[in-house]
Amino acid sequence: MPNINMNVNLKVVVLDTDYYALQSINSYLAWDRRTRVTLMAQSLDELWAYINRVGVAEQPNVIVVDADHVGGASALQTMLEHLRRRIKKVMVICLVRAADPALMEAAAAGGARGYFVKSEVGSQIAWAIVYALDREFTLSRGIERRGADHPRLRAADRLPQQRQFPELTGRIRQAIELCVLRGMPAQLAADEMGISLHTIRSYIKEGYRILEAHDDTHFPDDFSPQERAFMRLTSFVKDEGA
Repeated sequence: MPNINMNVNLKVVVLDTDYYALQSINSYLAWDRRTRVTLMAQSLDELWAYINRVGVAEQPNVIVVDADHVGGASALQTMLEHLRRRIKKVMVICLVRAADPALMEAAAAGGARGYFVKSEVGSQIAWAIVYALDREFTLSRGIERRGADHPRLRAADRLPQQRQFPELTGRIRQAIELCVLRGMPAQLAADEMGISLHTIRSYIKEGYRILEAHDDTHFPDDFSPQERAFMRLTSFVKDEGA
């Protein structure tokens, strides 16, 4: 029976100029007990002010950076180098809307540990961070690296595929995704699906049962059914790592 390593306790700072993207990343990281967001920043000034203000014990283990809006490839590499000099052993993850060869090279050269397209990680952001902990440099699955010059890019790992749970029917999966992954209240999700509150609660209950029956991962006893469902739905295929 596989176990989730809950001894991982990462303090995470998120920098993203898009308010809604920032809130989304924060909500996904908040579901996973291995990651704790200590700052949501919308500018580099906010990020550096925080780093300069807090004590060593509260410095982040992980910084997730919206790499599209730091001023280009040269500025990204410089920022990464400064962060790594300022905070010992910090792991920086770069998020982008679409892969950009120049930014990708800069991320590799600057010492980032991951370069992920936002839409490819989504609700799996915590799993992606934990996966990257034990690897030199990791790319999300859809990124092409043809013609990559930097050796860290050529040797980069890939994030595993998301586990699919084909045992879930389409309607049950939709109910689970609305209520668990998106965090919708049951009544709002029922309205979205055009069904009754009673029916969606039945779908959720059956979804939990199916997930429990087809995954033997051991979670701590104080995990709620909703937490266990979130962790299972956002997990990677087991034989690919993580």
